[in-house]
Amino acid sequence: MGIGRNLADRKGRGFRELSEETNTNNKSRKNRRYRQRKMSPGPRLFQTCNQVFASTGPGLIPSPQHIEMLRSVLGAIKPEDIGLKPEMPYFSTNNPRRTPKITYLHIYECEKFSMGIFCLPPSGVIPLHNHPGMTVFSKLLFGTMHIKSYDWVVDLPPDMPTVIKPSQTQTPEMQLAKVKVDADFKAPCDPSILYPTEGGNMHCFTAVTACAVLDVLGPPYSDPDGRHCTYYHNVPFSKFSGDGISIPEEERPAYEWLQEREKPENFQVVVKMYSGPKIVEN
Repeated sequence: MGIGRNLADRKGRGFRELSEETNTNNKSRKNRRYRQRKMSPGPRLFQTCNQVFASTGPGLIPSPQHIEMLRSVLGAIKPEDIGLKPEMPYFSTNNPRRTPKITYLHIYECEKFSMGIFCLPPSGVIPLHNHPGMTVFSKLLFGTMHIKSYDWVVDLPPDMPTVIKPSQTQTPEMQLAKVKVDADFKAPCDPSILYPTEGGNMHCFTAVTACAVLDVLGPPYSDPDGRHCTYYHNVPFSKFSGDGISIPEEERPAYEWLQEREKPENFQVVVKMYSGPKIVEN
């Protein structure tokens, strides 16, 4: 009888302790959500990035819940939250006959993610490039931008080549890609998300008007870790369509060949430190 009573007492204490611990954890989560809601948009974005990318790495995609969380927070960011206006010098050019320089405002970078803002004058271009092993969130803050993006083709039958070598021996080989997006986007619009192997991992930005794009990369580029930024030429599919690839005529415009290239000489990026309203917590 005594053993039973002692066991019951221990079970009772254990249950009370577990209940108290559960209540404490629930309160902690509620308090964290409350603090996030009370934060200004910049610090809220930084804290969300810390949470979303905490357990990810190269080629690892955040959970759907985390993706939606970051998409929502990023979608709520407005130009005034980060102190940007189209009238700022970043968005003008002194010589309209030359390809305009692009300014990158560096906000933050660690081994898990990076944050920054691309400022493009009208006609500014970020050439076609890739994001190896990364999940990338982009928010067009203001302006109109043309985005063209691609994914590598991996679903053709094995007997159909997706990589070809042009006749010139010194010319890099070309790989077949499918156009994911080819359209103008005007702010305000939803953030775009691309993934390590889908969603438009290779893209090109062309500013129709002055534009600002807030970028979050997880993980960031890293030459020592093999995450290099590679640039590409795009070649119409029809130019090399007779190499054993059978794609219906009506679908062919959705395919192009991509060929590695050096960084374009006329692509100039000026890197500056972000100095607007606080985003990163100390």
